[in-house]
Amino acid sequence: MHLGQILLVDDEPGIIASLRPALKAAGHAVKVARNGEEAIASMALGDNDLVLLDLGLPDIDGKEVIRQIRTGSAAPIIVISARHQESEKIAALDAGADDYIDKPFALGELLARIRVALRRHERRIARPTSFESADLTIDFATRDVRLRGEVLKLSPKEYNLLITLVENVGQVVTQRRLLAAGWGRSDTDPQYLRTYIGLLRQKVEPNPSDPQMIQTEPGVGYRLTIPE
Repeated sequence: MHLGQILLVDDEPGIIASLRPALKAAGHAVKVARNGEEAIASMALGDNDLVLLDLGLPDIDGKEVIRQIRTGSAAPIIVISARHQESEKIAALDAGADDYIDKPFALGELLARIRVALRRHERRIARPTSFESADLTIDFATRDVRLRGEVLKLSPKEYNLLITLVENVGQVVTQRRLLAAGWGRSDTDPQYLRTYIGLLRQKVEPNPSDPQMIQTEPGVGYRLTIPE
């Protein structure tokens, strides 16, 4: 079963030796690029469905690789890196990465992130008119939002924030992107965002003090998690 071709961009032989067979066992075809130039050239061919990218490459910084890939490809990019600083995560996500996972990581979590990213990409290509999960349904045309079958009344800002999270379900959405979605500019005071995320949690979470759907990525942003 072929679930998509993954471009693994890393110069660490140990990572390549462990990840390549694991990804193949999960049903993916795998190509390897050991530096940024190889990654950019491979993506130009248009046959990769997802990129796993280390930021610490020997020739080009990974964030620049992301920016160059994004000029010609919308394929999901998941950063796998030992750079744990919040500023690095934010910069990578703002450059166009879809997700970020710290080294060392659990293989099961990485495979789950890959599945989420590929499904999200398929939905984006299909231009859906609605979103449906076990608990949450949204009709984008009518702006009808229902939680477990009950109509959810949202303010315009709450709706825009929720839609941005839904469009990126399973992925980290930076504070800047959410501020731009809710207030039209990314340099708005983040306190407004925290307030409205709190209001959203009051409406969608069974226990807002222990949120399970709208999760905080400290210092970076928020992630909408929907059970598979």
